Amino acid sequence: MFRIKPKRLLHLVAILGVMSAPVLATVFYSKDEAMKLAFGDDATVDTMSLFPSAEEVAKIEQLAKLKLDSNLISVYVGKKNDAIVGYAMIDSHTVRTQAETLLLVLTADGKLRNVYTLAFHEPPEYQPPERWMALLSNRGIDQLTLDKDIQGVAGATLSARAAVDSARKILAIYQVLLQSKSN
Repeated sequence: MFRIKPKRLLHLVAILGVMSAPVLATVFYSKDEAMKLAFGDDATVDTMSLFPSAEEVAKIEQLAKLKLDSNLISVYVGKKNDAIVGYAMIDSHTVRTQAETLLLVLTADGKLRNVYTLAFHEPPEYQPPERWMALLSNRGIDQLTLDKDIQGVAGATLSARAAVDSARKILAIYQVLLQSKSN
């Protein structure tokens, strides 16, 4: 007869419980829905693939205070009547152990307009609320320091830090790669 000690049985039940727990991933918007959210239904959206030089990467990393994941940067350019109405970037990153995808939208003159959560795969209680994301709008790159310029979110510190990092990254990309093209 096969016997399991009570302590081992408790461990086995705990492991099986974790393995059968539902996945709490939430996708809020598709890419097409995100572009409409960023620029409106009547805008045309062009994708700009940027390949910064080593010098430009160093400058972006210095301004953003983080390392770039890739030397390929995709920026979405929203236009109405052939005039640029804004820029957007989709930034996917790992928060704690799972992915988060944000849509960061800039005005035509490079000001951070909105930050939207497109997908969040961490537990829902780790997601900063929309009203907190709105605090990132209209700030310069030098006004985006968590716990100095922007209050953190209790229980969502890593998510808040990731959002602030993404905001600084798109503002740095704009300053280094796009600002001279939009003037």
